[in-house]
Amino acid sequence: MGDLPLKTLEGTGRVLLASLFLLGGLNKVLNYAATLRDMAAAGLAPAEALLPVVIALEVIGGLFLIFGRKAGAAAAALLAGFTLLTNAVFHRFWTLDGMAAELHLSLFFKNISIAGGLLILAALLWSRHRAPHFS
Repeated sequence: MGDLPLKTLEGTGRVLLASLFLLGGLNKVLNYAATLRDMAAAGLAPAEALLPVVIALEVIGGLFLIFGRKAGAAAAALLAGFTLLTNAVFHRFWTLDGMAAELHLSLFFKNISIAGGLLILAALLWSRHRAPHFS
């Protein structure tokens, strides 16, 4: 496969991965008070201090996923960690019953898969931009 199809696949994949975080950050800005309530209800304190950090991580990290080279690798790794932490706080399916448990189980494993894709992207970007090894 030539460079153009590979670059097209990579660029499309980056935009698709980033869209989750860019739109999530935008949604948090547009629904700031409701997001604060959700964070506080989940036990995240102080939500007032954490929410701007989360928004910045999602928006700036999402932009770095699309446009970043070395920073894109760091953003992908950070967003993978953020996604896994989100699971532990918001998708505790093991504490739920019925349809709620099924929904959160699905969201939990969707996030596991997204984190896996982000870690693969981080590894690929880091390997592409590291110093060459000499034998």
